[in-house]
Amino acid sequence: MTRLLMIEPAYQRVAAALEPLKDQIEVAVIGDDSQITCNGEALDTDTVQPDWGWMSNDAFGPSGRTLFVSLLKSNRLSWVHTGAAGLDNPVWGQLVAKGALLTTGHGQAISIAEYVLGEVLSHFQRLPERRAEQAASRWIRVPFREIAGTRWLIVGFGAIGEGVAERARGFGAEIVGVRRSGAEHPLADRMAKLEDVRGLLPEADVVVLSAPLNDATRNMADVGFFAAMKPGSVLVNVGRGGLVDEAALLAALDAGVPEFAILDVFQTEPLPGDSPFWAHPKVALNPHASAFGSGQIPRNDALFLENLRRRLAGEPMLYEADPRDLGK
Repeated sequence: MTRLLMIEPAYQRVAAALEPLKDQIEVAVIGDDSQITCNGEALDTDTVQPDWGWMSNDAFGPSGRTLFVSLLKSNRLSWVHTGAAGLDNPVWGQLVAKGALLTTGHGQAISIAEYVLGEVLSHFQRLPERRAEQAASRWIRVPFREIAGTRWLIVGFGAIGEGVAERARGFGAEIVGVRRSGAEHPLADRMAKLEDVRGLLPEADVVVLSAPLNDATRNMADVGFFAAMKPGSVLVNVGRGGLVDEAALLAALDAGVPEFAILDVFQTEPLPGDSPFWAHPKVALNPHASAFGSGQIPRNDALFLENLRRRLAGEPMLYEADPRDLGK
């Protein structure tokens, strides 16, 4: 029988949905104490030997490590589903090298897209200044910048980039999307390829980085990138910290272009306490938490269950990982 391995919190959320499948799969569960059980039998990372594994978004800490080790040790592994969108960690490449099909989750796309719009709106609308005037009981009218009529350059037009585009378009923004193929997309007014980005920066009011980290994108936002940006523009990074040359960004912010940076990810995480980003007046910082919206886990659970159904039915899977995005 096919053995599926997951951690306890994920199992508790989907146990009822798995019950009708008990004649087709057996579920091995890793508890909070990292102990593995299957059908009442205690197993370890050597003996569990899963055919399939689910690395849910909440698989952090010791139980998540036990899951990874068990998957890497399995001689039978043929499919792994992850709730992660970014695949630059080398372990994903190791699992694929074992012959496993890797599928990913995009339940966080809505959460991240809302975060991006919220932070851009906060900056454009000058919300901190408004609250300061309120706290001082001053009747001061603070003019603000509208999103309507601005141009957004979204580098990385997958689920997250598309989510940002859909919402920014709702405010009347013009969207230029960037993806490998450059193929047209209904959510973009124009599509381009990665090699076109430098030429597009001078006209972009908001530049959103939502691309995967790989050899083609590492440190793409460097000195030349910032030099090409438009005065008054805003940089948003919700992809990976490795997309940005952080020293170059700090220098560019101090020089005035971009005007502001919204950063959810960093080269080193957690961000060191002495990092200049913490107190920089032109930075809105978030601890890699833009995905933590209230609907993220239910969406990713639903996607896992749909891919499980497809796997059992022999149907094509959703969101198969692109080998070009895998860490090495």
